[in-house]
Amino acid sequence: MQITTHSTEETEAFGAQYAQSLAMGDIVAFSGDLGAGKTAFTRGVLHGLGYRGRVTSPTFAIANEYETPRGRAVHFDLYRILDEEALFEIGFDEYLDGSAIVLIEWSENAAGVLPAHYKTVHIAYGEAENDRLITTGEAAE
Repeated sequence: MQITTHSTEETEAFGAQYAQSLAMGDIVAFSGDLGAGKTAFTRGVLHGLGYRGRVTSPTFAIANEYETPRGRAVHFDLYRILDEEALFEIGFDEYLDGSAIVLIEWSENAAGVLPAHYKTVHIAYGEAENDRLITTGEAAE
């Protein structure tokens, strides 16, 4: 599926809508340029899951965990992860056990450790300044 949003609010709203398709154990791998809207989309997903608190990027913390009415969700930002060995050092693989919805920004930094099947969200800049082209899908090896 591909849509264009025209503001941060629309990107978040689409994220909230997308959340309705998620189930416990789903892994969502995000890709897109710096500042394209991955965190805004993720904020929408978490609000769509029923979380009502503040959602921030875990750029320095690497991961933020959220308890939602639909279960636990974990938001990773792997921008600062330079190799897959670092993922094992932070226990990343333990989050892939099916007990949470896992949202991964900069997922290309974890490409070698992702399971065979996962969902994808790519966010690209659109023609106008606030436009974002959002493509959702599924990956399978």
